[in-house]
Amino acid sequence: MDRRTFLGCSASAFAVATVGTPSALAAPQQGGADAGLNALFDRIVEDRLDRSPQFATSLGFDKGARAAAKRRLDDVSTAARQQSLAATQKWLGELERFSTAGLTPAGALNREIVLYSLRQQTAAPERFGIDTAIRPYRIFQQGGAYFSVPDFLNDTHVVETREDADAYLARLAAFATVLDQDLAVQREQAARGFIAPDFALDLTLGQMRKLRGVVPASSSLVRSLADRAQGKGIAGDWGASASKIVETQVYPALDRQIALVTQLRGQTKPGAGVWRLKDGDALYATALEQATTTRFTPDEVHRMGLAQVAEISAQLDTILKANSMASGTVSQRLTALNREPTQLYPDTPAGREALIASLNGGARQMQARLPQAFATVSDAPLEIRAVPVEIQDGASNGYYKRAALDGSRPAIYFINLKDPADWPKYSLPALTYHEGVPGHHLQISISQQSKEIPLLRKLGFFGAYTEGWALYAEQLADELGAYQTPLERAGYLQSFLFRAARLVVDTGIHTKRWTREQATQYLVDTTGMAAPRSQREVERYSTQPGQACSYKVGHMAWTRARKTAETALGDRFDLKWFHEVLLSGAMPLTVMEELVAQRTRARRA
Repeated sequence: MDRRTFLGCSASAFAVATVGTPSALAAPQQGGADAGLNALFDRIVEDRLDRSPQFATSLGFDKGARAAAKRRLDDVSTAARQQSLAATQKWLGELERFSTAGLTPAGALNREIVLYSLRQQTAAPERFGIDTAIRPYRIFQQGGAYFSVPDFLNDTHVVETREDADAYLARLAAFATVLDQDLAVQREQAARGFIAPDFALDLTLGQMRKLRGVVPASSSLVRSLADRAQGKGIAGDWGASASKIVETQVYPALDRQIALVTQLRGQTKPGAGVWRLKDGDALYATALEQATTTRFTPDEVHRMGLAQVAEISAQLDTILKANSMASGTVSQRLTALNREPTQLYPDTPAGREALIASLNGGARQMQARLPQAFATVSDAPLEIRAVPVEIQDGASNGYYKRAALDGSRPAIYFINLKDPADWPKYSLPALTYHEGVPGHHLQISISQQSKEIPLLRKLGFFGAYTEGWALYAEQLADELGAYQTPLERAGYLQSFLFRAARLVVDTGIHTKRWTREQATQYLVDTTGMAAPRSQREVERYSTQPGQACSYKVGHMAWTRARKTAETALGDRFDLKWFHEVLLSGAMPLTVMEELVAQRTRARRA
């Protein structure tokens, strides 16, 4: 899933952007106190759009009165962070003072969820002087403008007209400024000890040099514009214009970053976890709470992980034995299965193309099954792409990027194909059901199209809710008979085992001082996943504390909520009814479970 903070907007933001409001995205019609609350939400959104042109583009709102936003990138300086914190504190104060008298239950729920989110947004800047506890380093293998802006320009900045192409050039020039802002922030934070681990900086340097190491005319930054402009018949030598900016502005800024990161590589403290940092235990506690929307302690999460690993391993053992794989540990048998030639796509362009074609086929087949379990089904388009080569060394194994709300850009599910051997065929269906349907793509599309919540809520992100749902979706796919063979079902259970092991590894790295090598070996020994893929995961957990715990903690909350409703309703339980909770949008897990309980009581009445 695309990495995220809580963002939102409401109906008036469409008017500000002069984009027509599709009926599926319109805010619910309300009066009285709810109308006043939604007006406050509107002001929050307009402020956020004013301060984040990239946010405006991601929503498709960089048109009409906001067309100038398409020529700018976000200000990521220390001053901008302080201004953002002040704005969040202001909106938080206004919302806290907003009386609950007269609010409908839905309005009160919206207020509660947005309050929770705003409070979480202030925690890291106020307590630690950083953007977010879950991403404590400004520059690392998955963080910084060098990593995100090329992807943003290629996948989010739409090029349909000459004006769009001109705006791309303006943003390309702004890229150099943002790189220097990152450099200044990282230098200041390094003085306070916030430097990513040495192996993360090695990956960072490798990716920076890969981005920097091609002649400007062949750079992906240049080709993205030149190829798309040519494809749309937009006259002009866009490649030459972009090449000049890359050569004279972007590459010098990258050189400055490479020099700084090289220097920091020699200064960072040994170890992988945030225990290396001042107040590291408090930072991890904050990150874990934000990632899981719970108050579980690290030790509790660690024990939960160990228990889940044992339970899921036993289920896998049964399936593997039934398929003539009885020798060795579960991990050893899965490792052997991963190496079976019949399970592997060739490490060639054609092999990668065939792999993505299989994912598209699986997504189409699951789409046809959705009416069996959902009363509300979205047909929003989904593209499946390989992670760009320039960032695949440090990128996640798979992630989802939501669509623009105005329909100008589809949702994208990315898979890291650095080594196709990381993806044996039996493991791929579960990944598609997680990232696509009925996972992230269905859940987020239903929320975005919901008529029951204001747009501010439609765009809210809570990792434990979203990632927990995606794991639940893998389980639901099993109930719908989507796994075609026992081995594909083993792939889904291996996915669960992997997420359970994450609970052990993440807490191990950040509170028990596990090394990268120790954590990687645990993943290999527990899940049977290839060592390179396991190491990439560990490197991600080391630099994004707590985030890996959101998946299984969230999944347990979803299954617990469903089981509670099934027990209470008996024969009156209906799976399609249960899944309609998605129309209420993402929220903290405790709030989700209470909402399901309220809906259950109402159904029993």
